[in-house]
Amino acid sequence: MFRNQYDNDVTVWSPQGRIHQIEYAMEAVKQGSASLGLKSKTHAILVALKRAPSELSAYQKKILLIDDHVGVAIAGLTADARLLSNFMRSECLNSRYAYDQPLPVSRLVAAVGNKSQVLTQRYGRRPFGVGLLVAGYDAQGPHIYQTCPSANYYDCKAMAIGARSQSARTYVEKHLDKFHDSSLDELVAHGLRALRDTLPSDVNLTTKNCSLGVVGEDQNFMIYDDEQVEKYLKLIEGEERSTRATKEGPAEGEEPMQQDGEGGAPDAPPTDAQQPEGMDQ
Repeated sequence: MFRNQYDNDVTVWSPQGRIHQIEYAMEAVKQGSASLGLKSKTHAILVALKRAPSELSAYQKKILLIDDHVGVAIAGLTADARLLSNFMRSECLNSRYAYDQPLPVSRLVAAVGNKSQVLTQRYGRRPFGVGLLVAGYDAQGPHIYQTCPSANYYDCKAMAIGARSQSARTYVEKHLDKFHDSSLDELVAHGLRALRDTLPSDVNLTTKNCSLGVVGEDQNFMIYDDEQVEKYLKLIEGEERSTRATKEGPAEGEEPMQQDGEGGAPDAPPTDAQQPEGMDQ
């Protein structure tokens, strides 16, 4: 039996107990540009790598504001992320209207998981092809959550998703014990170092390709782009990279893959050199 006899619909299990359409959606997350989330005892931050589909277009936003106390970084299909972020904003507004208080981050992420799960079992639908890193601050303190197209979600101490994110996870695992007591500037510096490791060796972090989001006990969620990131990039200026960048995904500025002309699903998840159309650039 070939794989493509079981991967044409999300409601069909393979004999090995796998749902291939969900695996394809998770592969789309791996093809998106890298995003990283870290937290200390007082703050949670998101750093993300922006890409543009061509030299004539602007960089796509990678960090989105949801509410005063929460924001998300995305990796995967930007259109799916836009739909999910609108849903999350509605949930936060409903909480403020009904209870006059911000929605706890754990309940917000659970609602996203429930919405995503419906698409993994309904005929004629497809899973969301986007992974989210959710950073927030509520009565329980700072939080970093990861959501997957499979509808799983995880409460994390730190996490990186997207192309070449393994390099960032390696850095994070090595310095994990330092994050809890770090100041905001130290935490951002760690995040930028980890993000820099996801880049090819001949590409550097700049104000053009880097985005930062910060939330904490004394500040609402704030997104820093372009020149606003420069003061944080100076914290790691001149430092050597901790690891050599590895090829786990499409390089910076690489052309996106065009969709299969026949409209059929591939026999295997896309290779590292391919990238689904509509992917965040």
